[in-house]
Amino acid sequence: MADGLLSYLAENSLALGRQTLEHIGLTIASVAAAVGVGLPLGILCIQSRKAASVVLSITGILQTIPSMALLGFMIPVLGIGALPAIVALFLYALLPIVRNTFTGIREVEPSVTEAALGMGLSKWQLITQVQLPLAMPTIFAGIRTATVINVGVATLAALIASGGLGETIFGGIALNNTAMILAGAIPAALLAIILDLLLAWIQQLNLYKIRSRSWFSIWIVIAGSTALLLFSSFQTSFRAGFTPEFMGMSEGYPGLQKSYALKLNTVVIQSGLMYNALHAGAVDVISGYSTDGRIREFRLATLEDDKSHFPDYQAGITVRQEVLNRYPELQPVLEKLSRKFTDQSIIELNYQVDVLKKSPASVASLYLDSLGLLNPAASGKAGIIRIGSKIFTEQYILAEIIAQLIEGHTELAAEVRAGMGGTQICFEALQAGAIDLYPEYSGTGLEVILKQKHLLHKSLKNDSATVYNFVNEQYQKQYNIRWLPPLGFNNTYALLMRNDQAQQLKIRTISDLSSFISGKVQVNR
Repeated sequence: MADGLLSYLAENSLALGRQTLEHIGLTIASVAAAVGVGLPLGILCIQSRKAASVVLSITGILQTIPSMALLGFMIPVLGIGALPAIVALFLYALLPIVRNTFTGIREVEPSVTEAALGMGLSKWQLITQVQLPLAMPTIFAGIRTATVINVGVATLAALIASGGLGETIFGGIALNNTAMILAGAIPAALLAIILDLLLAWIQQLNLYKIRSRSWFSIWIVIAGSTALLLFSSFQTSFRAGFTPEFMGMSEGYPGLQKSYALKLNTVVIQSGLMYNALHAGAVDVISGYSTDGRIREFRLATLEDDKSHFPDYQAGITVRQEVLNRYPELQPVLEKLSRKFTDQSIIELNYQVDVLKKSPASVASLYLDSLGLLNPAASGKAGIIRIGSKIFTEQYILAEIIAQLIEGHTELAAEVRAGMGGTQICFEALQAGAIDLYPEYSGTGLEVILKQKHLLHKSLKNDSATVYNFVNEQYQKQYNIRWLPPLGFNNTYALLMRNDQAQQLKIRTISDLSSFISGKVQVNR
């Protein structure tokens, strides 16, 4: 593991250096803004009990909002990039700073306050010359807490194209690459420790004796890092938004660089946000999925893979052999779905959920009914089958279809555990017995689980049936997991653009995109 980590660090030192600087910038900018707002709010809380109740309640509520939800709230208003991340991190940092300012000033001895007022100090002089200096240890404890919190939360900001070490961490999680995870996690942990120690050192200084020139230098650093982040966020050059998994996997962006000599300005973005970001013009090309219903919704252009770079991703049901042995009635029922889907039918199902906002369960019922496979649920007394799914629409629909099919054709009950995460999480849950089956794709199994992508264009000849059979054989041999016959559709990767932009730039294939980039776009990242 150590050798793999050192090798990854050596090969990706420039990218990790950039991500570290972005991470520092996000943290410093957000905490500085929180200090600028939080200190006055803490002082206001001392002056008014009513204000204290309102301010502390609001900042407390903000702290309880899940990190991804808070980032999600920012996107409709501020788009993607550094700005929404800084605003979200700023809101997270407010509570410890406001609360500690309020607590620190309130705990100043009343006798000291009375003595200062007796000497003729005004309220402002009392605050700035007596209460704040005495409360500074408590205030700094709040700033240190906010800083450490924001270093951690800033990793999530990578999912909205804000950069930072989260790009490497989430890429490693998606690809089950321990070295990649550690290459992002270790610098993030060290960064939290270093910033905390730096603030502890500053705390020991007499802040009121530091020259104004020194304070000016500090604020120049803060303003500069913020401006740099915002500039990179708003740059108008041609940009691509890719998921962490696509950025790291060999058949993703690294493979496109080799197959097509494609070099893009890239930002990492969560899969659920990609399509909206493309539609809104925040990015110009994304790594989508060929069966996604949002292609139809946003009228996107799918660039032709004219060099056959992307392998087939034939969908199938993966199930533990132990489960099939325990419930022999299960396999023939599940095989009723074999070849019952096409690329167009799954696009339509995705469209109904993503665009028409129907529930996956209702869409599943209608589709089973159209196939003549919808039956009322039986007793469910024979046992429980736990069905997992990844965290995107198509998987939710497939999980519901499988569950309703099982309950309608057997005496088994089905329990859907939707949105479990990425490939590795679902696979490990299947191995560990936390779930009994889940839908998977042959190309994903070949690369992410078996790590045999190099065989694709060699012994497997990039033939979909050969790949599917090979993956099934290896799963049975290595993990005692079966792939049931294919469902019939191929959900492969695709590069997508806005249709009007693709037509305007005369980009029809990935080769056209590569030619356009190499000829007309200066790459900054």
